[in-house]
Parts: sequence; structure tokens; C-alpha cells
Amino acid sequence: MAENHPTRSRGLALAVLCAASLMVVLDSSIVAVALPAIQADLGFTPAGLAWVVTAYLVAFGGLLLISGRLGDLLGRRRVFLGGLGLFTLASLVAGLASDAGVLVVSRFAQGVGGALASAVVLGMIVTMYPEPRARARAIGVYSFTQAAGASIGLIAGGALTQALSWHWTFYVNLPIGVVALVLAVRVVEADRGPGLRAGLDVLGAVLVTAAVMLGVYGISSSAWGALVAAAVLLAAFVLRQAKARTPLLPLRLFRIRAVTGANVVMVLMVAGMLGFQFVTALYLQQVLGLDALRTGVAFLPVPLVIAVASLGFAEKLASRFGPRTVLLSGLGLVIAGLLLLTQVSGGYFTGVLPPLLLMGLGAGAAIPALMGLAMSDVAAEDAGVASGLINTTQQVGAALGTAVLASVAASRTASLSSLDHREALASGFRLAYGVSAGFLIAAVALGAAVLARRTVAPEPEVCVAG
Repeated sequence: MAENHPTRSRGLALAVLCAASLMVVLDSSIVAVALPAIQADLGFTPAGLAWVVTAYLVAFGGLLLISGRLGDLLGRRRVFLGGLGLFTLASLVAGLASDAGVLVVSRFAQGVGGALASAVVLGMIVTMYPEPRARARAIGVYSFTQAAGASIGLIAGGALTQALSWHWTFYVNLPIGVVALVLAVRVVEADRGPGLRAGLDVLGAVLVTAAVMLGVYGISSSAWGALVAAAVLLAAFVLRQAKARTPLLPLRLFRIRAVTGANVVMVLMVAGMLGFQFVTALYLQQVLGLDALRTGVAFLPVPLVIAVASLGFAEKLASRFGPRTVLLSGLGLVIAGLLLLTQVSGGYFTGVLPPLLLMGLGAGAAIPALMGLAMSDVAAEDAGVASGLINTTQQVGAALGTAVLASVAASRTASLSSLDHREALASGFRLAYGVSAGFLIAAVALGAAVLARRTVAPEPEVCVAG
């Protein structure tokens, strides 16, 4: 996008991109609160109900990387608009669904559309804001949508399901999607890629898509066969990228320390933080006895504090102390909050809320710094695939954390069957918080070792797209 793009139009374009991204992020959590109502209405079996979530995650996680590359080749705005249109249409079908099979298929289609739209957004922001300070602020806004989206989804899901019906957890996407499409056509500047003739590694795309889909499914369902197959396909993909004339994921990206380090940290950070949200939602309902709506409201302080941190002072801190320092310090606050939760025994206001506020503050500072590092020193022609890569690692981390923490909590609870059921549940959740803290401690250790120390905010070598 042109460097002289008018500030007002550029700001509106950023708002449209972030609103669409927020809608997609919301969809991964907004449905969670509605699952019991969906099961009762459509007659899902317990095993089948999991596919309402899994179908979305498998498609979304599996297609992010190829979606980013398609944006580089075909133009990021074109891919964004196509994905947003598909996501909005699939949301309508999901809301109208009166059959379990139709809902699962529409959820898969939502995942495809969400991947196409989300994968290119960060790359579009980076090229739209070539100035380092302005880019840092823009990434802070985008990071807020990523960090707070899951919490907002829990709030919206509880409110819509309780006040209206589960159908509205999908219908709510329609006005947002339509408005975002109309505005995006008007204010998001068109860009041109070299086209598919420049080379799309079809074999590589098939290998990595299958690997990530099987990996996300295997982690979510504890299917070891799927995980082994995913590892084999991923190894084959890496070999293919080393030999392909026009690789889907240029391995040269991993020679950039910031890109490699940020993606590894992202997996561990999201595993701890998204898994924590899943566990906390269960703690609030099963131990403290809150209903769906009050559980959602209980999370409200998290996005508010994240907004204050990511939109208020994260960019200033990164400019003063460098993104690496801000990232590690923010993660330290998140770890402190999780360690407090390992001792939780009181009610919401005394036992849960203080750690939530601490974690929101840390996440609001850390996530913009990490997103900026993930895109630093990436050339313009690779911005789409780099954006798709960081989104892919985010999804892998979410699936990993949720599966591991759910398993840890359930195993601990089952081993304490002689205790009062609520106390056994609470003990399982406290152990899961400790495992979450372990993920974050590993993220800090790896980030400190791999990410280069900087005294000022990085100035990525990103060319301005024409």
C-alpha cells in the first residue's frame, strides 16, 4: 500500500481489518458457551458435539499458511474479501441449521473463510504502515483483537444464548461481515501479486495443510495416530520446501532470528493463555456455580485491561525499552497471575479477579511486542506467508494448550474421587494452572535465549507495496 495513503483512510482501513479479524477470533469461543443448547436442540451425541468446535479449528488452522501465500501471489485484499465473504455466508448457513450435519459442514466452511481472511491481515497492516512508530501502534490495535477476542466471545456467547438462542451466536456475524465487506472495498487499497504463474507449491500446500489439520485434530482429540501422521507429513513438507523452486514457506524466513523465536514463543504462550481461559470457564461454572451469562461477564475485566495495555502504552514501552524486553516482562506478569491461581480457593472477587487483572495487563503488553517481532525484517513479498505462519502457530498453541490442560485437570480430578466433588475439581484446575505457568516459563526462557536484544523498537526491512 502506498506510503502516502491518507491518514484518515488508512485508519479506517485498519479499523475494518481489525473488526473482521475480531469477528473471526470471536467465533472460536463464542460457540463454546452455546454448546449445551446446540446439543439439546440438534440431538448431537457427546462425541459428535466436539465437531462443532473441531471442524472449525481443523479448517482454520490447516489453511492459514497456504492462505497467506495466496495473498502474496493473488493480492492480499482479494484473498481477504473472498475469505470474509465465505465466512459471512457460512455463518448464515450455520445459524439456519436444523440438522447436526449441516452445522458441522458450515463450521468447516467458516474455518476456511476465517483462514483466508485472517492470514493476510497482519501482512496488510505491515505494508500499510511502513513507519516503525505508526506500525507499532497499528499492531497494538490488531493485537488487542487477537488477545481479547476469546474473552469477548465468551461474554457474547453467554448473553446471546441466554437472551435469544444459540442461532444468534452465528447470526451476529452477518451485519459485521456485510459492513466490513462494503467498507473494505472502499477503503482498503488494492494490491497486486505476481499471480499463480509465479509459482504455487501445490504439493507443499497439500502436505502442510494435511499436517496441520491432522495435528490440530490429533491434539484436540488425543488421537496419537493422527499426531504421528502429522509429524511425518510435516517432515515431508520441510524436505519439499528445501527443494522446491518456488516454496510455499521459504525456509530463509527461519534464518531471521526474530521470526523463528517469535513463532516458537507464540506456540508456548498461547498454549498457556488460551488453555487457561478454557480451564477458568470451567472453574467458574463447575466450582463457583456461575451460569453461562455470569461466566462470560466474569471475563469482562480481561479485555478491558488488555485494551488499556495494548492500546494505551505497549507501543511507548516497546519504543523505549525494545519489544524483547516488553515481551518478556509482560509474560512475567502473566506467569505471576497463573501462579496465584494455583493457590485459588476463594470466590471470584478475592480469588480469581486479581490474577485475571494481572494477566490481562501482561498479555496486553506482550502480544503486540510478539506480533511486531514476528513480522520484523520480513520482506514485502513474504509478508503474507509470514502473517499466515504466526497465525498458524497461534492455532497450534491453542489446540495444544486446551488439550493438555483439559487432560491434566480431568486426570487430577479423577484421582481424587474420595474428596468432595467440587474440591476435586478445584484441585484439578489448580494443577492445570501450574502447567499453564510452565508453558509461559518455557516461553520466557526460549524468548530470552533466541530473540535478539534491542534497545529501541525494530525497524523492519519491509518494502512499501505499490
